[in-house]
Amino acid sequence: MTTDPLLLTGEVDDATARLLHTAAGLDAADVAAPCLLPGWSRGHVLTHLARNADGFVNLLTAARTGEDIPMYASVEARNADIAAGAGRPPAEQLADLRHSTERFAAAVAAMPVEAWGATVRTRHGPWQAALVVWARLRELEVHHVDLATGYRPADWPPVVAQHLLHEVAGGLADRADAPALVLRPVDGNRPELVVGDPAGAPLVAGTAAGLAAWLIGRSSGDELTVTPDGPLPTPPEWI
Repeated sequence: MTTDPLLLTGEVDDATARLLHTAAGLDAADVAAPCLLPGWSRGHVLTHLARNADGFVNLLTAARTGEDIPMYASVEARNADIAAGAGRPPAEQLADLRHSTERFAAAVAAMPVEAWGATVRTRHGPWQAALVVWARLRELEVHHVDLATGYRPADWPPVVAQHLLHEVAGGLADRADAPALVLRPVDGNRPELVVGDPAGAPLVAGTAAGLAAWLIGRSSGDELTVTPDGPLPTPPEWI
């Protein structure tokens, strides 16, 4: 699973184009309607994606210049910006999203090769700058699903589904609240992933997208199978 930013920029461009196409088809009632995230409208998601692009521009600028620039001024400022922008009309939402994604693309293009190894400051702790492009791709694909406009986890490109599954499963391995699991992707000829002690752990099988979507709370997991037969375990809250 690559996180090489130079290999993922094309995926980001494609994901951005899909999202902008969806956003362009939303009217005022659509933007104001609830999305899959509790308490948020589609306008909240669109605004978050625009501000997220700007936050990643901050990180790439920090990596390129050596300045100490956080992703967001503060958690409170991030939340206030999303709340303030959520109720804007569709045309304003679309223009903001388009311009912010253009700024992100320009920031990626401006990165010297050596700057990708710099450490940047995110609200989740220090990251290597090379992770920013993958993180943006993940935001685009997961929140496109959250818009509840017909884009589903099954529509994720294989590189996104497979990388997200590995990332989430790897993160669960360090969490005491995660149930023991053996995850078997049935597509892409991928090896099983183990969370916790595999002895006696249920084996959950499905597509990489289906498994990843279930683990991050974007699917009930109805399409997955469990061996031995029984209910799906309950994954802990993601991020």
